Amino acid sequence: MSQGHMGLRVNDKVEVIAGKDKGRVGKILRIDKDKNRVVVERINMIKKHQKATASQAGQIVEKEASIHLSNVMLVCPECAGTVRFGIKLLEDDTKVRVCKKCQATIAIAKK
Repeated sequence: MSQGHMGLRVNDKVEVIAGKDKGRVGKILRIDKDKNRVVVERINMIKKHQKATASQAGQIVEKEASIHLSNVMLVCPECAGTVRFGIKLLEDDTKVRVCKKCQATIAIAKK
């Protein structure tokens, strides 16, 4: 069950606010809306043991694991800090995300 509107998008710059990678900033690669989790570039790295196949040898691969949505916060391009954001409707009926601190437009949200 989804927790409602999350407002984050792929390629958004976010900062980890809790856990072992606290304070690190990265770009969102994937979002799992059903589980309320995000995969952030170079954050929460895990080692996966990959079994050998006919074409390649077995190896240990490092990859990003998902982290819960509540542990990341959007980074405002203007304030350069983690911020909460709201959604504002413009005159031409397009929705934009707005920083709650500096009122800067962050990026266009989907309708």
